[in-house]
Amino acid sequence: MKLIIQIPCLNEVETLAIAINALPRTVEGFDTVEWLVIDDGSTDGTAELARKLGVHHVVRHQINRGLAVAFMTGLDACLQLGADVIVNTDADNQYNADDIPLLTAPIVSRQADMVIGARPIDETEHFSWIKKRLQRLGSWAVRVASKTKVEDAPSGFRAISRETAMRLNVFNSYTYTLETIIQAGLSDLSVVSIPIRTNPDLRPSRLVKSIRSYVRRSLGTIVRVFIIYRPLMLFVWVGALSLLAGLLSGGRFVYFYLVGQGEGHIQSVIFSALCVIVGVLFLMMGLIADLIAVNRKLSERILLRIRRIEQQQRKS
Repeated sequence: MKLIIQIPCLNEVETLAIAINALPRTVEGFDTVEWLVIDDGSTDGTAELARKLGVHHVVRHQINRGLAVAFMTGLDACLQLGADVIVNTDADNQYNADDIPLLTAPIVSRQADMVIGARPIDETEHFSWIKKRLQRLGSWAVRVASKTKVEDAPSGFRAISRETAMRLNVFNSYTYTLETIIQAGLSDLSVVSIPIRTNPDLRPSRLVKSIRSYVRRSLGTIVRVFIIYRPLMLFVWVGALSLLAGLLSGGRFVYFYLVGQGEGHIQSVIFSALCVIVGVLFLMMGLIADLIAVNRKLSERILLRIRRIEQQQRKS
């Protein structure tokens, strides 16, 4: 059994040595433990430092392509290197590397396909009140969309089995955390949460440049996740609300019409008709989106078969 610990990096010279030195060289259940650094277009010599620190494998993007792309590049590299389990962690040493065996144990014992490290968010001092609430909101949205019980969906500290890694595809270049959980959950893979420890903050988050930006991106990601993975549910709910508003407005006009005051409330008829039309359009969009989602699932199955064939060819 081979474990590869991957670390996506972008200009991490100041913190990479701390994160690398904390990584375990042996983990129970594995014959081999290797490290992989994905340098996402760094300009400060991150890749060179990684090699000096004894990292087994270094993959480099010539330009910055985003965290999600770096994560997927790492998964592809790990699969090519024959990893049976992949652990993803951060270069800023946010997560306690001593908890890596906690993440891998459920996969080794075949009790889980993906394990997410749940941070003690409420006790994390450098998280603002707004960020904590958004973390909870994002995790709730992912639980609804993925039908899992993940406590900390934005956590990047996670272990993934080889089979699960071959199934994952990320469309959002901003972050991979939400989409990968939803894909795993909707693919009937077992996703579990394990409480983990965190280390003191070494630098500000690269993803959270400002609260306003984080709110905008987080809400956008959540909406996009529902549109891609649960479109029928999303559009049916929106359409139903619009139809309900139309029916209430129409009922209001009928009431006034019956009591002889219909002439002064013609605007209710116009608003009612508009809401009903919009509601029907949303319902139709939901049906079309659901059909598109079926095609996406078929494409994912084809891609999975191709990856399995590639894995078999490498072994032979």
